[in-house]
Amino acid sequence: EVQLVESGGGLVQPGGSLRLSCAASGFTFSNYAMSWVRQAPGKGLEWVSSIDNSGGITRYADSVKGRFTISRDNAKNTLYLQMSSLKPEDTAVYHCAKVPTIFGRSWPERGKGTLVTVSS
Repeated sequence: EVQLVESGGGLVQPGGSLRLSCAASGFTFSNYAMSWVRQAPGKGLEWVSSIDNSGGITRYADSVKGRFTISRDNAKNTLYLQMSSLKPEDTAVYHCAKVPTIFGRSWPERGKGTLVTVSS
């Protein structure tokens, strides 16, 4: 059974930073691309970033490019999202998702998420 557990969310002021983690189990983590998606209050899921299975190829939504960095540690079965220069519009529940490719646009296998609130 695929299990994805996010952590690291919280309340941060605009301009601040946070690092999210996603602990994966139940599948061979190093064989799969992974994504971060988010859901703001009252809105649908929004793709944020993806990384290939080796960590060598990454993609970002224009809204986070230059501010967020996705990475992974295959030895620890863990996915990360380093977020900096946070804006109020980044407020959302952030989910990690197991995806077939870095171009995947649906995320049925995702964790329950961690809430990030950007507010002064």
